[in-house]
Order: sequence, then C-alpha cells, then structure tokens
Amino acid sequence: MPTKPWDRLWTGVNLATMTDASLGVIRQGAIAASGGRIAWLGREADLPATHTRMARDVVACGGAWLTPGLIDCHTHIVFGGDRTADFRRRLHGESYADIARSGGGIMSTVRATRAATNEDLTARAVARGRELCSWGVTTIEVKSGYGLDLPTELRMLEVAAGLSSQLPADIAPTLLAAHTLPPEYAGRRQDYVGLVVDRILPAALEQGHATAIDVFCEDIAFTPAESRRILEAGIGAGLHGRLHADQLTDLDGGALAAAVGARSADHLEYLSRRGVDAMAGADVCAVLLPGAAYTLGADRRPPVPALRRGGVTMAIATDANPGSSPITHVGAVMNLACILFGLTPEESLLGVTAAAAKVLALDHDRGTLRPGMRADFALWDVRDVVELCYWVGASPLRSLVKDANPVP
Repeated sequence: MPTKPWDRLWTGVNLATMTDASLGVIRQGAIAASGGRIAWLGREADLPATHTRMARDVVACGGAWLTPGLIDCHTHIVFGGDRTADFRRRLHGESYADIARSGGGIMSTVRATRAATNEDLTARAVARGRELCSWGVTTIEVKSGYGLDLPTELRMLEVAAGLSSQLPADIAPTLLAAHTLPPEYAGRRQDYVGLVVDRILPAALEQGHATAIDVFCEDIAFTPAESRRILEAGIGAGLHGRLHADQLTDLDGGALAAAVGARSADHLEYLSRRGVDAMAGADVCAVLLPGAAYTLGADRRPPVPALRRGGVTMAIATDANPGSSPITHVGAVMNLACILFGLTPEESLLGVTAAAAKVLALDHDRGTLRPGMRADFALWDVRDVVELCYWVGASPLRSLVKDANPVP
C-alpha cells in the first residue's frame, strides 16, 4: 500500500451512515476521503494501518457524530420582498386561499421579484442559504416561480445557479413557472400554459441551469390537466418531474405524479389512499413540508402511516419561502416532522439525507456514507444523533465538510 493514500481521515467519530432504517450507525468509527470522495469508513479499530501512515491530514473528532451533508430538497429561497402583510392577514382570520385570490400571496412576491435586481435577489438568497448551511446542509434545491414571465423566470434560475459560488453547497435549480396564473393572463389560462410549455421551458433548457420542472396543482393554481401538460413537456425534455400536490384540496395529485413519472409529490396533506397506492407503485417520493402546515395552521396532515405501510420514500424539506414557510431552521423542520406529522426520528433524519438525495436523483452521489460517495459531511456536537430532531434552538454543528475540505 502506498504511503498516505488518503487526503484526510476523521477519527474518534460516531457515524450515522443513513444506509438503513436504523441509520446505519457505526460507533467509535473513522472515515477517510481521497479526491473529494469517501475512500474508507468503518470502526476505527479496523483501520488497515496507523493514522499517520494512512492520511496526510488526520482530524480527531473526540466522539462527535458525523452524518452526510444534509439535503434541502424543496426551497424557494430566491425572491424579492417579504409577506409580512399576508402573515398579519392570516392572523386576523383570512385563509391562505382567500389572500391569494385577492392579489396577495404568491402574486405579491411576484411583483417584488420582478422589480428586484439580480444583485439584490442574490444577496438575499445567499443570506438564507447560509442559514441552511449553518444546519449542515450541503445541497439545496431552489425553485423559480416568482417571475411568471420569461425574463424573470430565467433570471431566477440564473441567480439560483450562481449561489453555489457563494455557499458551501451544491444547488439544484427547478423551473416552477407554473406556480400560479399571473394577472396579465386572467381569463387566458391556456395561453399562459402555452407560454410555459412553448417558450419558457425551451428557453430554460437552452439556458441549461434547470434540473427539474415543478407545477403547483391546486384550485388556486393549475388544474390536473394543465399540470399534466406542463409536466409531460418538461419530463419529455429530460428534466426531473416534481409536483406541489394535494396541499389544500384533493385533486388526485399523488396519482398524477405517478402517472407522468414524476420523482416526487410534495405537501400531500389531502393525499388519498388511491394517491398513496399510485405513488407506491410508481416509486414516487413523498416530500413532506411540515413548516408550511405549521405556518398555515393546517388542520390536515399527510397520511404518514399509509405512506409508511406502502413503502413510499418520505423526504422532508424546509419549503423555505416568504409566504407559507418562512423557515430556514432545518432542526425545527425535523422536529416538526416528528411532532406534527408523526415521523420517527430515524425517518426524519433519513428524510434530509438519503430520501432527499433520491428526490433529486442524486442518491448515487450523496445522502449516505459509503465508499465512492461524495465526501460532504456534517460534524455535530451531540451525544446522540437523534438530538438533531429533539432540540429546537441553536445549531449543534461543529463543522461542515464539502468535497472532503473543511468549510472555513
């Protein structure tokens, strides 16, 4: 064996590999990286040679816990303005749907985003991204959807893609031009759907940033038929399919996601048994967003027991956005997933690692600790990894590692 074959070796660490339902725990372990990839992991006692011979840099972790870098697979962190006015209106008794229909909600953010410069959008998104990274996140999905016209949708995707140069995180941009119907298309729904399919989607493909396409399928947004047309166009062009589904009403969104071959259906408070069965049969992931249910005071919960029985992969995400989930605290969302939605701590932790990687079609590359996987790690000052779901407060992150390099 050549001298010092590894770039870096972490010792004295408890590993949560996220490779099985019990988190694949290895206590008193070690993990090594070379060329930005995991080269070896296991019990420290099983290292093939002394530390000083095996790695150029050895990091003693003193019994801390190490997980894969967390993955936030559903966010809307690029936007202008805020929605404090909506917040106030909801607390005075108006519903999310009523606010949206009166010109608030998503459209108020659209107006602010269209008026914002790229520099302003970037600065605000970087601040939100840093908050996510302070909770161990190394991969962030970022949606457009606050432009609802060709130039602003493309600007949002450009801003999203550029965040990776200012954050210790990879970015997966998603085209969400079908977020709601803009007022200039009132009474011309099919014209706007045509704009998304015939102009915005091709322009986004030419731009090259978007990795997925998403649609908000809901009474206040797009019908199942409209959603199907847009998703089929995007998936047919090579993008991964996502669907905001069954959040406020049962429009059979879970079954629609399955029928078109989407990777995920997200929200799912009104998901039917038919939808669960369809998702299970088509291996569609469920992305649960407890921050939105909490913020909106939802009186329905996703059918977690049915999803569990069906073997549906359950991811969780912050849904960080200005209206329905103004939350960038990943620990709080993991806690809410347990308390509000009834996930076990193990399911919650898998939901922001292995399951989230599957949603983004990145499970071959990250989300678990295995040889050959990307060396994106979060090192935590906790006595039990379940503390990440248990305490709601300051992040216990000791250090973040991206591509095997500690983040300053």
